[in-house]
Amino acid sequence: MNDDSILFLLALGPASAVGLYWMLYRYYRNTDKSHGFEHETHITAQPATGADADAKVSEVRGTQATQITGNNVGDYRRRVKRV
Repeated sequence: MNDDSILFLLALGPASAVGLYWMLYRYYRNTDKSHGFEHETHITAQPATGADADAKVSEVRGTQATQITGNNVGDYRRRVKRV
């Protein structure tokens, strides 16, 4: 082998690594396909209104209830669902 082909092979390694990195970055980031919500979405402002169907469900006063009903913090087998 002559010196030019060895230098070419030595330069090919880092160049291909940079190319692979850039390709994976573009593939996973999708920077050219991302949706700019602030710039591409038109939202019209409307006054806030209360719905007529709002109904009071329950009331908790003070700190008498120390836990939420239906708490499953101690039963981890019920919380964690196995696949």
